[in-house]
Amino acid sequence: MNRISRFISELRPGDAVIAGALTGITLIACFVGLAALVRSYQVTIPAHGGTLTEGVVGSPRYVNPLLAFSDSDRDLAALTYSGLMGHGTGGKLIPVLAESYTVSSDGTIYTFVLRQNAQFSDGTPVTADDVVYTIQKAQDISLKSPVYSSWSNIRAEAIDAKTVRFTLPKAYAPFLEDTTLGILPQHIWQSVSDEEFPFAPQNTLPVGAGPFIAKNVSRDSQGTITGYTLDSYSKFVLGEPYLSHIHILVYANQNELQTAYKNGTIKSTYGIATASAVKAPYARVFGVFFNDANNPALSDLNVRKALSLAVDRTKLTQTIFGGYAVPLNGVLPAGSGVPVAPLPSDDTRLEEARSSLTAAGYKYDATANTWSKGGEVLSITLTTSSIPELKVVAMEVQKDWQALGVPVQLELEDSSSLTQTIIRPRAYGALLFGEVIGASPDLFPFWSGSERTNPGLNIANYENKDVDVLLTQARSESDPTKRISLLEQIQEKIAADYPAAFLYTPDFLYNVPSSIYGVTLSQVSNPSDRFWGVQNWYTYTEHVWPIFVPAARTGG
Repeated sequence: MNRISRFISELRPGDAVIAGALTGITLIACFVGLAALVRSYQVTIPAHGGTLTEGVVGSPRYVNPLLAFSDSDRDLAALTYSGLMGHGTGGKLIPVLAESYTVSSDGTIYTFVLRQNAQFSDGTPVTADDVVYTIQKAQDISLKSPVYSSWSNIRAEAIDAKTVRFTLPKAYAPFLEDTTLGILPQHIWQSVSDEEFPFAPQNTLPVGAGPFIAKNVSRDSQGTITGYTLDSYSKFVLGEPYLSHIHILVYANQNELQTAYKNGTIKSTYGIATASAVKAPYARVFGVFFNDANNPALSDLNVRKALSLAVDRTKLTQTIFGGYAVPLNGVLPAGSGVPVAPLPSDDTRLEEARSSLTAAGYKYDATANTWSKGGEVLSITLTTSSIPELKVVAMEVQKDWQALGVPVQLELEDSSSLTQTIIRPRAYGALLFGEVIGASPDLFPFWSGSERTNPGLNIANYENKDVDVLLTQARSESDPTKRISLLEQIQEKIAADYPAAFLYTPDFLYNVPSSIYGVTLSQVSNPSDRFWGVQNWYTYTEHVWPIFVPAARTGG
């Protein structure tokens, strides 16, 4: 050391500076190299922290799983409540508040065991009594819950504090999907009467067992909700969310929302087409459903076939949706797990359509560009909602049918009255409409002969005894492979009858900033499904030694 000191003291000032710089560089290089060596043996994992600011349309009123009617209601309920089951990243059904479940051999009894650490956001344990209370409220017809039909005939009973049993009147394979219903804390709601239930303050500042806690509600001068601040729930059963906060800002309409997104006030939203949007197919089928009770010409299979063949689905999805939709020719949406039915050939579809009308006994008048039979000209009245999307789709279908030689009159109804005045009394000949099939497809309500009249959802007035048998079998089949096979058979048989001109499955578009990782979507039934696996979204990362890597998170 003395030699080094003596050497340094004997250096000229310039040489000493150079030596010092070289020494500094050497030390820095050593530290950098050591850090790189250490880093090479470490792994990168998500870290806690970060905020997401998201915009929605429509002020929420019922942040309550039993009363959530609007998309904004369902969004906030999905973030603040949890069910026995839920969906992990990618949409797979996973236990959430439940630790495990068993199903009886006949598929009619489901028994769930709750997690010991399941707690509501006020620190109260989640018990079987909370589950039973929630289901009994869902079954209360005076409450008019949108989930009433899913639970009306099911018996729920608490076996002990952490075990609950459901008894179904008959086997129903998609039942697990129903158990994603958020659970209410009985100790908070039991003193609220049925009359007060829709107006209780708990509907706007919820206490649930979801991944986030509602910490603050913002209102304007009229008292209308304009935003929510949600904080991560440290005791969420699937692990504390990585994101610390989610801010939900409320806008009156889509134009205001788009402006806020463009100017950066919000960082995420859905329904805006951008190149960076996360895309997933909706679990919805849009088509023109035929009703021969209001137009006897539609009772002829060949007429229905001709109308279906005449529609250029590929052009429709490109022209109207810019490619953000999947052309469809069957009862099941894209992403359902069942192969999409093949589309009519663009090269031959019009020729085949004309041949079908000829086979039905119609004669073509080239001068008038019409088809007639027995002195009656084949014409269609096409009814749909007046919302812009369906209006332009109807106009595109009208062009295709008129190119075939079938005059079409459009009837556009206000969306609020369409259900009451048109759909329920089946007052239409051809109806352009969308059916929400759901994550676990159950086609029975849409295609069973027993569902042809209100309140049934069989809007095509369709009946086929062979299909009815298959629909019943599919409902009770618990083996996924066998169930998909039954759904394929159902799709093939219905397609052969042409009860509708199936058109498309729209894409769900979710705009999230590039700084948010872990967002993956599969098939989406409702916009709130975008929050599946939200506890695994993250902004920040950290480097740790492999031995300190936490166990894999459920639903990750």
